[in-house]
Amino acid sequence: MKIFIALLLSVVFSYPISAQTPVAQNGKLRVEDGKLLNEHGAAPQLRGISLSWSLWQGRKYYNSGVVSWLANDFKASIIRASMGVQPDSGYLQQPEEQKELIINVVDQAIRSGVYVLIDWHDHHSNQHVNESKEFFRQMAKKYAGVPNVIYEIWNEPEKADWKTVKDYALQIIPVIRKYDKDNIIVVGSPHWDQDVDIAAVDPIKDYSNIAYSFHFYASDPYHQEALRAKADKAIALKLPLIITEWGVGEANGNGEFNLQKTQTWLKWMEDNKLSWTNWNITDKHETTALLQHNAPIYGGWTEANLTPAGIFIRNVLRGVNK
Repeated sequence: MKIFIALLLSVVFSYPISAQTPVAQNGKLRVEDGKLLNEHGAAPQLRGISLSWSLWQGRKYYNSGVVSWLANDFKASIIRASMGVQPDSGYLQQPEEQKELIINVVDQAIRSGVYVLIDWHDHHSNQHVNESKEFFRQMAKKYAGVPNVIYEIWNEPEKADWKTVKDYALQIIPVIRKYDKDNIIVVGSPHWDQDVDIAAVDPIKDYSNIAYSFHFYASDPYHQEALRAKADKAIALKLPLIITEWGVGEANGNGEFNLQKTQTWLKWMEDNKLSWTNWNITDKHETTALLQHNAPIYGGWTEANLTPAGIFIRNVLRGVNK
């Protein structure tokens, strides 16, 4: 009997912590004192992948096989589902089809034990308030209290000022909070989610667990020291940031992949313990695409199926992901 107990204990205590899923390790997230924290009070620094627009070449990768592969092979701890809203075949034209794509991704992320951003991927969300309210009402009602789920309510406000972005958020947040009292809600900021310093001066104060998205493209000549300074100012003012989108290339998704500039941004995110998702899962011929043309649509990718960006990001995730 003693031998059996000793063997049992050796099995139990040798079971690796890393075998736990990211959600099992971190639990329910919260915002406190300007930081995204896990249930243990530590900054988890989630790292993962953004799917492309749920349109065009990226649409075919909105399936459970891809989400499972990103969680298990890439070791992503967070996935972003970027639901196209305004373009042809987006949510405004095909609400049920688009909603089904998002639900497929979210449900698999939950099964895989990773976090998932439900992203209203719209540059002009203030023009579609009623549609956004209805979408997030359904999502919040369906996923209320599920710790994996994070709501991103406006992707990259294009020409809207902070007052417009904030007013929109204050219409959408109560719709979500009617059903989901605590899960993180991510609010956008002006100028393609770059002017977080402006949001930091006048943040949303009436609701808890609100974070703010910050975007950059690591090799873009206009996304260097001055842009980091904006985020540094916001962090100093205790604005909680999540990097819901960044790419190794330039702002148009193409251009140069500068390794030195990319490493500088990665170190900055590490130093500040900021969670991030990298753009993007598509086989479109561009610098930030992670997949080569005609990569298998259900995952199972070999290195030959990955672009230089894909190989690099996969190595980053597998090397440092917790």
